[in-house]
Amino acid sequence: MSPDEILEVEKDIVATLKNIYDPEIPVNIYDLGLIYEIDYTPDGVATIRMTLTAPNCPMADMLVEDVNIQVGKVKDVKSVNVILTFDPVWDKSMMSEEALLELNLF
Repeated sequence: MSPDEILEVEKDIVATLKNIYDPEIPVNIYDLGLIYEIDYTPDGVATIRMTLTAPNCPMADMLVEDVNIQVGKVKDVKSVNVILTFDPVWDKSMMSEEALLELNLF
């Protein structure tokens, strides 16, 4: 798999993550800044390092499962590893401008 093909898969993964929404906040998890790292290897493994808005988020299991399922549907992704971390701790400065505008926090 060429570097360009890897980049295309990573773009597809980002597009997929932008369609997964935090059920408590009407913004997708990518623009919320919950995705810290996306690593896709040529053998089809996607590793997503992410966080939550709060460590005690009641929707944690659902969000992690949704990321696993949806990213697993991306063409050329054979398996997904989601690594949940709270280092660094999420805060609103990690949100995209679009998310800040959506939530009137700008």
